[in-house]
Amino acid sequence: MSTPPPRPALPAPAAPPAPPGPADERIPVRRLAPLAVQHVLAMAAAPVSTVFLTAGALRLTGAQSAALLSAVLVLSGAGSLLQSLGVWKFGARLPFVMLPGGAATALFLQTAKDHGPAVASGSVLLAAALLLAVVPLYARIVRLFPPLVMGVTVLLIGIAMVRVAAQLIAGPAGTPAPRAVVLAGLTVAVTLAAYLLLRGVWRQSAVLIGMVAATVIAAVTGLGTFSPAGGGGFAVPHLFPYGTPRFDLVAALPLLLFSLTTLAEITGQTVLNSETVGRPADPGRDVPKVARADALTSLFAGALGTSLMVTSSENIGISRLTGVRSRHVTAAAGALLIVLGLLSPLSRAVAGLPPAVVGGSALVVYAVIALMGVQMLARAGLGDSGRSMAAALALAVGLLPLVAPNLYGGFPAWVRTVLGSGVVAGTLAAVVLHALFTVRAGSVRNGEAPRDPRTLA
Repeated sequence: MSTPPPRPALPAPAAPPAPPGPADERIPVRRLAPLAVQHVLAMAAAPVSTVFLTAGALRLTGAQSAALLSAVLVLSGAGSLLQSLGVWKFGARLPFVMLPGGAATALFLQTAKDHGPAVASGSVLLAAALLLAVVPLYARIVRLFPPLVMGVTVLLIGIAMVRVAAQLIAGPAGTPAPRAVVLAGLTVAVTLAAYLLLRGVWRQSAVLIGMVAATVIAAVTGLGTFSPAGGGGFAVPHLFPYGTPRFDLVAALPLLLFSLTTLAEITGQTVLNSETVGRPADPGRDVPKVARADALTSLFAGALGTSLMVTSSENIGISRLTGVRSRHVTAAAGALLIVLGLLSPLSRAVAGLPPAVVGGSALVVYAVIALMGVQMLARAGLGDSGRSMAAALALAVGLLPLVAPNLYGGFPAWVRTVLGSGVVAGTLAAVVLHALFTVRAGSVRNGEAPRDPRTLA
């Protein structure tokens, strides 16, 4: 009697699919909408204040300001969608939002003041292209910008732009009317009160609340006027609003250097966001994706008349507060920003804010940027005498053109452009001095005589 052939082994049951992580969680629409609005409220102050700083500095008309606000809101929304959802190698699929960079805007306005807005737009395009090109060299580039260098750069940007904010309050004549100073002071006071008294998303919107409240006070008391631009319907961003961009590598140096320093900032934000959503941090994989999305959005920003767009971590606080860490929430916030940017009544109403209100808000925004630089320097280990000397000398080099604007007046034009920019001069000095003291410290630790930096490869 023959034995029956053995039956084939049944395949093992398939393992159930892994549940989505917090970043990939799908949120019902009834919850998604209010969560998205909350994120928009928290980030709205940055694009609004950026546009009015730009409009005030470049003397834009109401219609031009409305078109620029439309462009910035649309870019912020599109960038948030790209970072949150990810397309190919662009965007890390983390709950990020994108905003116009405060420091980048400062450099854009300085370049426009010195060389004209067409050169400033060309500089944005060059900086975005450089960031896109150096992404494969990420590991090498990021080493040039440790906290000491980043702290010097950001501190100098903040100090330089506090001066620009003061010029906005002073107006074209350079001698402010007392009521302009009073209105700017009220703007700062209301912003401070909102920050001290409010909580959560409203506290994060303190700058926006200060602008709105001060505008109402100005209209009621006569300290200023609220003059929305005419028109209605939909707003359309203007392509190349300052004419054909002009490319000047020397004039673009401030923004070119800044675009490289953003790699260090992107690294910290990406690690922080990954930890927030419970995803293992992998900077080598995620940072290049974030940087590419920043660069791509910034290319469009240069064409639409604004400065570099940067991924922001300010909404991470909302994710922690609400416990909702889904990237679909920030994607919905991005879509809402695009809709808001295309609504002409909103853009044109915001275009009517009094200049002194914008200047007062700018004082707050740029003072915060300066403080960020101080905090970065505090993390740089300045207890070491070499590092403290490097930071001190770099700050001195960067502050010289701010306190003595005509110091390099007798030098060739390219020298005036490089050394006459406090941010460029200070950043370059910080990179060189940090490298010099690091080489010396390493040689001393190894029992060697300090090496001549000219012999280094």
